[in-house]
Amino acid sequence: MEEDSCRPFMFYSSSYVNDHVGFCGSIKQLPSDFVVTEIDTSGQLVNEIATDHKSKETSPEQLKICQQDCKRPQLSSSDLCIEEECCSVPDDSALCAAEGFPPSASGAEDFEDSNVVACQLDKVATLDSLLDDTVREQLRLFACNVKDAWKSKSEPALHPSDFSLGLILDKRIRASLHCAIRQQYPCLITTAKRGEIVVKANQAYQELCHLVSEEEACGFLKFLDARIQGSKFAFRPDGDKEHRKKIHHFISKKFGKMVETKSFPDPQQNAVVVVRFHERYGSRKRTNADRGEKQEIYTDFSYAGIKDKKAITYQAMVVKKVTPKRLKELAKSIEKKGICVANVRSASQPLRLGQLQGNHFSIILRNLKQHSNDYSANLKERILEAIENVKKNGFINYYGPQRFGQGQNIQTDKIGLALLKEELVKAVKLFFTPEDTDEPVNKAKKYFLQTEDAKGALAMLPDFKIREKMLLRALNRYGINQEGCCRGWLSIPHSMRILYVHAYCSKIWNEAASYRIKTYGTKVMNGDLIFAEESAANSSQNGKVHVVTFEEEMANKYSINEIILPMVGYNIQYPANKVGEWYHERLARDGLQACTFRLPALQLNVPGCYRHILKYPHNLSYSFLKDKENKKVTGDSPVEDSVTSLCMSFWLDPSCYATVCLGEIMKCDI
Repeated sequence: MEEDSCRPFMFYSSSYVNDHVGFCGSIKQLPSDFVVTEIDTSGQLVNEIATDHKSKETSPEQLKICQQDCKRPQLSSSDLCIEEECCSVPDDSALCAAEGFPPSASGAEDFEDSNVVACQLDKVATLDSLLDDTVREQLRLFACNVKDAWKSKSEPALHPSDFSLGLILDKRIRASLHCAIRQQYPCLITTAKRGEIVVKANQAYQELCHLVSEEEACGFLKFLDARIQGSKFAFRPDGDKEHRKKIHHFISKKFGKMVETKSFPDPQQNAVVVVRFHERYGSRKRTNADRGEKQEIYTDFSYAGIKDKKAITYQAMVVKKVTPKRLKELAKSIEKKGICVANVRSASQPLRLGQLQGNHFSIILRNLKQHSNDYSANLKERILEAIENVKKNGFINYYGPQRFGQGQNIQTDKIGLALLKEELVKAVKLFFTPEDTDEPVNKAKKYFLQTEDAKGALAMLPDFKIREKMLLRALNRYGINQEGCCRGWLSIPHSMRILYVHAYCSKIWNEAASYRIKTYGTKVMNGDLIFAEESAANSSQNGKVHVVTFEEEMANKYSINEIILPMVGYNIQYPANKVGEWYHERLARDGLQACTFRLPALQLNVPGCYRHILKYPHNLSYSFLKDKENKKVTGDSPVEDSVTSLCMSFWLDPSCYATVCLGEIMKCDI
């Protein structure tokens, strides 16, 4: 289950596997009307895990979070397991010397401070202590030969292509050697294979020396190797715009995943190319000055699945670099935000998405009534008929509307389609499509679309709109064009970026499932797909698939609940029947007939997966509720006019949506 779903099912047609009439009702009028409890891999509800204080190692404490709906953004999580790891700051082990960057340069505030540094590692073992005299001299001569070969442009065969330092078994010594060699000889690079360190010529250094001085090239590569977060490197002032552009392009091409560049004017009316690390590249070393500065500290959470926002949910989580003791101390302040913390324990591994057996739901449906055109039976008969049918026949395993975002004007699947077609400017504008309200977020989006003033829109956004702010900062720096928008999308974490593409793929799956049921019903057909192995029967795995043969169809060898449909991607197989043809025609309508589902520019790859067409609610039970008296009535008891609510309890497999199950039961928008 995912987030709130108080909207009509608008991402798949009204195809159902059951033929009952259904009834009407409403959900989530109160957070307590929708309670979701995660089921861990051992089959236990995470809010019922026992705590044993006798032994921390054999039976560690647990942590439980109960999240209630709040208006402001908060953690949508419940049950946590804490990884016991101290959040300590490493000792200072770097020296930074300020270089000549003009502090009054216009636009320098974009880099947050005006300190541009060239960095050298301190307290790192030197080559004198790591290599004997003979090997050090051989290494020095090899470095000289490399430089001579570049300068003389002589035949490569006249010079050795690499130099081996021999087998070094101690991993710590190898690490020190890698660092020391790169710092002393930036013209060289080192590799290790089975404990042997091999030194080669650094081609990036040679290419950079064609653009800047050898001194600058050495300084830049040392700066890269030090990786001190917050440090910057400035090349010499340069009045040639085209030459500066070549430097920008070279660094972006060779080191774009690590650093970014920007030009600033200096007092002599030239410009300085400044390089800094991306925020995601943490420092190996920190200075005392860095320690004293105020920094934003982020804690990593890992979890097995996303839960509903407008609900009470219980979920296991692992929090990195926060000790159980510290989390217990924070419990009271966390509770003020609607989150209850309990059952804290230490954990040796983070959680992964899908690492659960499913979710248990306790749901109250209110305002029950018959459909407006239903005059043939009373309400109780309709409810009983619907529940029993779905218990027996299951429901179509659609992705719920939560998968496609909460907005009315624009949905995430449209952004995903634009990304797949590499229409990156269009994707940005879709991303900033506002809703029809005067909230600050929508005002900022409207302003941006009207003016393309990224900096102005950034100032209008509330702090909690993280994605929007990250994207606008990049657009302000690189411009609103194909390249700038590409950098903008890359500024958003991969886990967020891929959601838009997955939303489009999910929409196609929903349409395919609807087409499959309309075309063939629940009969297994020649060309359908099933998992070839029982172990691959999880919908999140690709696994090997088997194509149902005509003989197997005639023999009724398989049932409809074994049939799977592919989620589009580069590593899936389509059904060998009309459904497979439908996939190709549907993708062609969206201009994706030649799509490889690999987007190197956006660092996105979509392998695809398989998902069962049908799923079933497990252990489904229900009772009626008299709202006025607040008394429950069993399913066999007479239902009076005052009974307007229905209590339901069941659990679903991972990646199944309770709202979709309810849609099959009720046959109405909820």
